[in-house]
Amino acid sequence: QSDLGEVAPEIKASERPAAVAIADLEWREMEGDDCELQDGDGMNEAQDSDFPTVERSRLQEMLSLLGLETHQAQKLGLQDALQISSDSVRNWAPQAPRDLPWTFLRKLQARSAEARSTAVLASPSDARPAEKESQMEEEVIYWDTADDISADIYSFSELPTPDTPVNPLDLLCALLLASDGFLQQEIVLRMSLCQFALPLVLPDSEHHAHTFLLWAMRGVVRTWWAQPPRGAGSLREDSVVLARAPAFAFVRMEVSSNSKSQLLNAVLSPGHRQRDCFWHRDLSLGTSPREIADGLVEVSWLLPSGREDLDLCPEPVAFLNLRGDIGSHWLQFKLLTEVSSAVFILTDNISKKEYKLLSSMKGSATKYYFILSPYRGKRNSNLRFLNRLTPVLRMDHSHVLVKVSSTDGARFTRRVRAIVASVARSPCRRVSVEDMAHAARRLGLKVDEDCEECQRAKDRMERITRSIRDPDAYRREELRLQGEPWRKAARVEKELCQAQWAGDPADKRRAELRQRLLELRTQQSGHDPAGGMQEFIAGISCPSLGERQYFLRWMEWGLAWVAQPRPRQPPEAAPALRPKQGGAGDREPLWPEPLGVEHFLREMGQFYEAESCLVEAGKLPTGQRRFAHFPGLALELLVRGLPLELVDGSTRSTPLRWVTGLLKELHTRLERRSRLVVLSALGVPGTGKSTLLNTMFGLRFATGRGRGPRGAFMQLVTVAESFSQDLGCDHILVIDSGGLIAGAPATAGERFELEASLATLIMGLSDVTVVSLAETRDIPPAILHAFLRLEKTGHMPNYQFVYQNLHDSSAPGPKPRERRPLLESPSDVSRASTHVDKQGDGLRTLADLAFCDPEKQHVWHVPGLWHGAPPMAAVSLGYSEAVFELKRCLLENIRNGLSDPHRNIQQLIELVGLL
Repeated sequence: QSDLGEVAPEIKASERPAAVAIADLEWREMEGDDCELQDGDGMNEAQDSDFPTVERSRLQEMLSLLGLETHQAQKLGLQDALQISSDSVRNWAPQAPRDLPWTFLRKLQARSAEARSTAVLASPSDARPAEKESQMEEEVIYWDTADDISADIYSFSELPTPDTPVNPLDLLCALLLASDGFLQQEIVLRMSLCQFALPLVLPDSEHHAHTFLLWAMRGVVRTWWAQPPRGAGSLREDSVVLARAPAFAFVRMEVSSNSKSQLLNAVLSPGHRQRDCFWHRDLSLGTSPREIADGLVEVSWLLPSGREDLDLCPEPVAFLNLRGDIGSHWLQFKLLTEVSSAVFILTDNISKKEYKLLSSMKGSATKYYFILSPYRGKRNSNLRFLNRLTPVLRMDHSHVLVKVSSTDGARFTRRVRAIVASVARSPCRRVSVEDMAHAARRLGLKVDEDCEECQRAKDRMERITRSIRDPDAYRREELRLQGEPWRKAARVEKELCQAQWAGDPADKRRAELRQRLLELRTQQSGHDPAGGMQEFIAGISCPSLGERQYFLRWMEWGLAWVAQPRPRQPPEAAPALRPKQGGAGDREPLWPEPLGVEHFLREMGQFYEAESCLVEAGKLPTGQRRFAHFPGLALELLVRGLPLELVDGSTRSTPLRWVTGLLKELHTRLERRSRLVVLSALGVPGTGKSTLLNTMFGLRFATGRGRGPRGAFMQLVTVAESFSQDLGCDHILVIDSGGLIAGAPATAGERFELEASLATLIMGLSDVTVVSLAETRDIPPAILHAFLRLEKTGHMPNYQFVYQNLHDSSAPGPKPRERRPLLESPSDVSRASTHVDKQGDGLRTLADLAFCDPEKQHVWHVPGLWHGAPPMAAVSLGYSEAVFELKRCLLENIRNGLSDPHRNIQQLIELVGLL
């Protein structure tokens, strides 16, 4: 070994391209002032046969240390990560390395900026003897001026101290290797929400089968400001898998005194706010050396915000980071050179071996830049090799940057950003993650999406979406039971229900309504499922559970792609979304509803509703039913984590037979574990309620004002069996009101009545209700009316009001005296409730309805989600901490029985019928 630093390990024979093997042979014959490296290479070669065994031991030891060894064969699934356990109600530090995977998953779910921390609270008795001795010496020095308290020295030294036994990147790699494709996808999605760099190539040194994580990246969607060469800009939302962008790779060659991850973070940080997308050695999150993560390739994007002073260029730019030395991971380096517009190579010195490796890149269209921090005495050697590489890599003097300890860091970062901007703005290679996956396949890397189940599901999705040219026309022609037929039936059912509740003596009128409903249902039953609908039913009916899950995800993305959402204005310029006023409240949509999976499930529900109605009327024998199994198919999706529609978003009515059928199937499926708590979130669109639920429980409710489905959706959260007895329930049914409550004023007439009845339905089903408010102290009129109505029935759910600061993340939280007006000030909604219920009680306030003491934590302030301006803003640590405290409070309330006694599913079925 020479003074150039540690020699990179040999490339494994199975990974060596032909050019690399030739370079190794030629290198031995070269002469010069670096020839002494041959001895080091001989040592590496001697160890090459034992290398797989060493790596296998490292991986097994890491999995064992983290408690994941059993999951190398039997993978962790999404439900394993999302179930509620005793850890969900306490914020405690990991006590041992085997706690780290679960702490990481829990913090990712909460969007915590500290999710990558691997600190373990270990006592000094578990530390190595040298550490204990060093620690005691420090304590003695600290206390040596007070002999009379020397007895306290040893007790003080026995206090728990944080330790970081695992590198954060090792933790990530081990967890991904122990997870199935759907949990991997969830991990990557949550990491993107935390603004962390994402794993792109996952190393598996034991099996020498590195995996390109295309499937895991599929769910990541980002929004940025798109500025065309001509015309006005707009917000664009797209999958990172499909969007093409120039890519820049940063790699290390042998030893580098400069941290490429720190440099990347500086380049990715607009303005003066440092972002830590890429973990680096100076972060106090875990400083142990990497054991299994070398060879990992990470990716992050720099997204334009529409501000010229902050944006590097007017389009997204991808940054790739290879962990480890390129000589040891030539296959990954080769991939980066094929997909990148430019590669930045960080090294202290260039040796003959690296020269020969880089010489094999002759003819590449990629630009190469060197960032050097040369050792003393190696200046001439570096210049000699750079002169040889200049014609091979088509470089000039501007492609070599020198950074030493005295170099101004900010100025150097600006220079690197200028190079990136210059390359990105010129004609250069632009690739998507899909394009990268094609290159990975050519090089022999495994792509996670290439499994048979995934490809069969994709083919089925394409057979459905291929025929969708116009989503609105497709709904009219293929999903025929929805639209006007369902609207008419819903209107008749509403009139019939009102007549029954009012005790209307006009039996003739009720008979007419029943006959009209039967005619409409008979008309619906005259249709058969269309071709696309039959394919969908076949997709969710296939015997393979994995293929069903793949199919649903493919359908979500395929339908989102054909929807082609229109460009949107930036947030500060977007007009307020207001519902249309008028008498036809249930006919006017609040916003164009995109075609989604829920429309296919809604069609299944209508087939089941129509058939059930005919059976009830005696018009169809039970034995001739064709769609009785539909609730069971839909239930399987609910159990596997897909939100199902409770209230139809198009008609804003509840398909009672369909919902009842789902709950009956759920009761049968869960058997002895059927104790249920219902938790709902209400609020007008744009108040962050869906994001709040997703962050608390890891759910998948649609987010984004004016873009998601309008109906109320429910999702099932499982409680771990070890915790269900303590919590008092086996499952939590979470309901998101979606866009049903639009904040219609009392003067809106029919629309206000509709919103009030829907709020009453959702709150009436609930044990716990979260009311989400933003930028106003006023409670939506329909929600306050629901409180008034439920107070008369004697059912009042445990409620929490959450004020979310959606814009200014640095605004201080309101003091208790600032919260009190929310509870005490009279509101015009009282007049609205008086008008609807025809009561003469006069003005009412929320404080009159039930116990509502601001000091008892009924009102919460949640800081803004982002710390800075999106799309490159970091997640606010205050948001994740506040949401965790809210979740803990909700679960404590459930455990302490502050809501109604927990129901079983059969009781919930009866309540649905009553409401």
